[in-house]
Amino acid sequence: MGINKNEVNFMKAGILVGIAIMLLLCCTLPAAASDYTLGIFGNANEDDTIDVQDVKSTELIILNDKGQTQFADAKYDGKIDILDLTQIELIILGSENELTLIDTADRIVTVKKPVNRVILLSKYCVEAIQIFGDQDKIVGISNPITENTYLPDLSKLPSLGMAKNPDLEAIISLYPDLLITWWSPTILELDETLPNCITVVDLSFSKPHILVEEVTKLGYIFGKNKEASYYIDDFHDKYIDYIKAKTEVLSDEAKPKVYVECNKPYKTYGYTTGAHQSIGLAGGTNIFSDLKGIPVVDPEAIVVRNPDVIIKGAYADSGYDVDNSSKMKELRDEIMSRPGFAGIAAVKEGRVYVVDANLHYGLDYPIGIAHWTKCIHPDYFDLDPKEIHQEFMTDFMGVDYDLDEHGVFVYYPDEHPDGT
Repeated sequence: MGINKNEVNFMKAGILVGIAIMLLLCCTLPAAASDYTLGIFGNANEDDTIDVQDVKSTELIILNDKGQTQFADAKYDGKIDILDLTQIELIILGSENELTLIDTADRIVTVKKPVNRVILLSKYCVEAIQIFGDQDKIVGISNPITENTYLPDLSKLPSLGMAKNPDLEAIISLYPDLLITWWSPTILELDETLPNCITVVDLSFSKPHILVEEVTKLGYIFGKNKEASYYIDDFHDKYIDYIKAKTEVLSDEAKPKVYVECNKPYKTYGYTTGAHQSIGLAGGTNIFSDLKGIPVVDPEAIVVRNPDVIIKGAYADSGYDVDNSSKMKELRDEIMSRPGFAGIAAVKEGRVYVVDANLHYGLDYPIGIAHWTKCIHPDYFDLDPKEIHQEFMTDFMGVDYDLDEHGVFVYYPDEHPDGT
C-alpha cells in the first residue's frame, strides 16, 4: 500500500524536527575543508564525512531548495527521497544494512552489513583491520600476508594464493561476506566467478594521496569510524601534515634530485606510482618523473640525470624478522660499485641509503616517509623515524614488539658502517 500525501508531510516534519534536535545536541560546526570527497553514497554535501549536515543537504534537495549532488542518493536507487534521509541517519548511527561506495578501482559497490567474515588479498589492509580490532573476522589471506611475523596468528589462516591469481575455489569454501583486494586487473574475473553473496572491494592502501579516504571507507564498512579517525588524526595527520608543511615551502632548487630503485637493479618509479608521490612528500624531486609505471631504465640515464640521493628498496633483506643490516649493506655496496656510478653526486657524497620497501605502503607509510626525509633532508626535520615506528606498533597496532631488540628497516652507513 502506498504512502499518502499526509503521511509524507508528517514524515518530512518529523525528519526536520530530528535534524533540529541533532544540530542542537551536536553543536555542529561547518566541516573543515578537505582535499578529497568521501566516495560513499550518503555524503550529500560532498565533504570528507557523513553527518547531520548531509541529512540537511538531502532535505534541501528533496524540497528543491538545492541542486542534486552525486552522493545524495544514499540508497543508490536512482531517486532522492525520504528513504535516502533514513539511510543517511542509519549510516550516522552505524546501523545501516548496506553501504554503497566507490572503491579504488572506480567501481560502485554495495556492501551488505554487518561484515562478519572477510578475506584479505590486500596485504596492506591488515594494519587497518588490526587497528579496528576486527582480526577475528579475517578467515583467509593472500600468500604475502603469511610472511607477516609480528602478527603470528595470520600465518595460521588459510592461504589463498596471490592477489593476481587467487584460489577461487578456496575463497568460496570459506563463505566470506567480503573480499578486499588491491589488484584491480582481477576485479572483473572475481565479480564474474564468485557468488553474489561475496562482495569484492578494491582498496589498495598503496598511494599516499588516497590512503586516508580508503581508511575512512573501511571504517564505515566495519562500523569503526572512531578507530579510523583515531589513526588519521593522531598518527597519519600528526606526522604527514608536519612533513607537508616543511616541504611545501621549499623551492624547487632546495629539493634534491632523488633516484629510488625497486626490487631489481635499474627498476625505478614513474609519476603514476605511490613512490613518486612519496619522493615529493619527503621534499625531493624524482629524476624519472617523466616516465610512467615502474620501468627498468638504462643505467646511463641514471648517470646523466645525476641524482643527489639514491634510495634502494629492501624486501627480504629487511623487516621484523631481520636482526642485522648486513644484507642491506650489501645492497648499498652493490650500488656504490656499479660501473659508471662513481661520478654520480649521491655516490661521491655517500648519500646512498637502503630502506625497507614495505614501510611505504599501508597505514605505516608515514614511517617510511620519515625515513626518506632523513635521507633527503638530514638536518631539516625534527623527526625520529624509529620513535614514530614504535608509537605505531604500540599505540595503534597494539603489538608488544620492541624495535630496540628486533627488526631492521633502514641502512644509514654512518650509523651501521659494519652492517650490524
